[in-house]
Amino acid sequence: MVKSSVLGYPRIGADREWKKALEAFWSGKLEESEFHSQLQEIRLNHLRKQQEKGIDIISVNDFSYYDHVLDTATMFGIIPKRFSYEGGVVPLSVYYGIARGTKDATASEMTKWFNTNYHYIVPELDGAAPVLTENRPLKAYREAKEKLGIEGKPVIVGPLTFLKLSKGYRVSETDAWLERLLPLYVQILQELASEGVQWVQIDEPILVTKLSAADLERLKTIYDTFAASAPNLNIMLQTYFESVENYSDIAQLPVRGIGLDFVHGFSGNMQSIKALGFPADKVLGAGVIDGRGIWKASLREKLVLLEELSELVTADQLIVQSSCSLLHVPVTVKNEARLLTELNDALAFADEKLDELVLLAKAISSEEAVIIDELEKCESALLALKLSDERNRTDIQHAVAAISEQTPERSLPFSERHIAQQKKWQLPIFPTTTIGSFPQSAEVRRARQLWRKGEWNNEQYANFIREQIDIWIKLQEEIGLDVLVHGEFERTDMVEFFGEKLAGFAFTQNGWVQSYGSRCVKPPIIFGDVAFKESMTVEETKYAQSKTERPVKGMLTGPITIMNWSFVREDITREQIAYQLAYALRQEVEALEHAGIGMIQVDEPAVREGLPLKEEDQAKYLAWAVKAFRMSTCTVQNTTQIHTHMCYCEFHDMIDSIEAMDADVISIETSRSHGELIHSFELNTYKLGIGLGVYDIHSPRIPRVEEMTSMIERALRVLDPKLFWINPDCGLKTRGFEETIDSLRNMVEATEIARTKHSLTV
Repeated sequence: MVKSSVLGYPRIGADREWKKALEAFWSGKLEESEFHSQLQEIRLNHLRKQQEKGIDIISVNDFSYYDHVLDTATMFGIIPKRFSYEGGVVPLSVYYGIARGTKDATASEMTKWFNTNYHYIVPELDGAAPVLTENRPLKAYREAKEKLGIEGKPVIVGPLTFLKLSKGYRVSETDAWLERLLPLYVQILQELASEGVQWVQIDEPILVTKLSAADLERLKTIYDTFAASAPNLNIMLQTYFESVENYSDIAQLPVRGIGLDFVHGFSGNMQSIKALGFPADKVLGAGVIDGRGIWKASLREKLVLLEELSELVTADQLIVQSSCSLLHVPVTVKNEARLLTELNDALAFADEKLDELVLLAKAISSEEAVIIDELEKCESALLALKLSDERNRTDIQHAVAAISEQTPERSLPFSERHIAQQKKWQLPIFPTTTIGSFPQSAEVRRARQLWRKGEWNNEQYANFIREQIDIWIKLQEEIGLDVLVHGEFERTDMVEFFGEKLAGFAFTQNGWVQSYGSRCVKPPIIFGDVAFKESMTVEETKYAQSKTERPVKGMLTGPITIMNWSFVREDITREQIAYQLAYALRQEVEALEHAGIGMIQVDEPAVREGLPLKEEDQAKYLAWAVKAFRMSTCTVQNTTQIHTHMCYCEFHDMIDSIEAMDADVISIETSRSHGELIHSFELNTYKLGIGLGVYDIHSPRIPRVEEMTSMIERALRVLDPKLFWINPDCGLKTRGFEETIDSLRNMVEATEIARTKHSLTV
């Protein structure tokens, strides 16, 4: 009998109740005991839902109070020394201190979870003495069984993945660290086995990346140790996001099951199984339902795939499951009432994916006829969307095809543009600026809500936005910033704002997903051909510029970020979608320039995020991603300064591509990673303008002048002072008014210190 399973369920709740509980606790509005109680109820509701829908094997310990990698680190007592941890179960004050920072200690680095928009907290191993503080998987198993009668499948981040994602140790120390961690994993597994646990899911997504011979030996050591220590425990070695490398080595490991992604890793995984077979003594976790996408699956196509797999494994060897955790998709389509019918009918969020899994398991176990009605309904919905007018705009398709054949280039190289721009702008050494957004107070959010509800007319709302711009233009001048921004008070989200003004997009009411911590985003849906309709940012930017003699940057989100932070259609390639977006944004760039805006920032924080996990696919992606950015910006005058921004990814392996984007100035995160990106510039010369972020905006703490001065001085050892800018890591929308002012004043003070020190050498 084929069974169904999911690798994890969204934490946030259909109404973001998880987010609301976290923020209430952080603000002191919720006592710790009540906080634990609320999160338990949310957690149990999620398990209950899967139980009621008929999922056979339900994951537990997939829930988190912030992030599952942070959970793993704190479970092992891996706490940075600056948080003064004294042993035992890690208190919430320390747990959230690591994630968000405290008054006296900077937060740990945050970066993207493989090629997704989910951020994890990077464990810091330096100086740590691992010890099992608590068996969280066991607690989660007991809770599910005692409260709901669920025989849960505990989920654990695997040792090799955990080590590969951690920092604070040398490569030569990897085996020593493995020796420290393995006994802790063994203790967890032995306690689970003693409790009677049937299945444990050990997540090793690192196995879809290229591994060294030494890593393969470590992998064998890990799972040989587990098999010897807990021989009766069924381990599902779970991979996702791509096809596994070294399939033959992994297939021989002494585990009971292997989970493979047959969506994003379909080609490679299917090829491996057909060529090498699947072990007769193992269960195949077939990830056939897309855990990252929002589109209804073609049940007919999935049944064909499962039938292929059924020729290679028996029914008892097959578990039908999601390709990865459903963490990456919204909770349910049921709460959407405003979408076009042909779009709404083609969507499947987490709850709908549970239904798809149950249907597929039922169909493959008996006969396709038992779900024939669902099959027909599904195919009809997908066909209606395919034939919709929004997906068949030949005017856009022809225009984009024409410009994508051209080579997008500025008319002068950077070295000559830089001279012209300096002559025009007359900026001091180390110009200061911000990334774009300023705090969105309750008053700002309330005004937007009144306008969206129709209680304010357009003129009232526009006047309010102008008042906010007036306040912050004056504040920026008083603080002493050199290049200003209008503050983005009219924008809810840096992608949603543009999607609402472009054709081809749709927006959900409740399609929230977790990005990091309590930060939830509602990705737009690119379901049709993207087209420019009218100027999107000119009015506010032009107004801000009229209020100051200093330059004001126009602020846009770049084509690759809009694409990577949206749910995108699957009937055309991502490259084609990127070029459609680039063509639309080019028209906005030209409109800003025509309105007299001479500095335009086209943000691309998500370029690195979209980098394929397979090395052989990366060069092609970077080539068209760079091309799309240049398509957006190449038509401006040489004196128009193009800025871009990137943050919270590992950029060291794509410095050449960043430079190839040919932006006059890039601002890039470095303080959250404690300045580690600077090492990349010690190895690679960067010849364009650059601002390394000197303080982390995701922490509520106000950075000291000395901290920022130190960051500036380290950067100036490897970067050209004539091309160096000073700015925060990212936008300031989520920060408070006073802390923003104080932090920026400290940044300007640190800049003045640097100017005094280096004025004679520049």
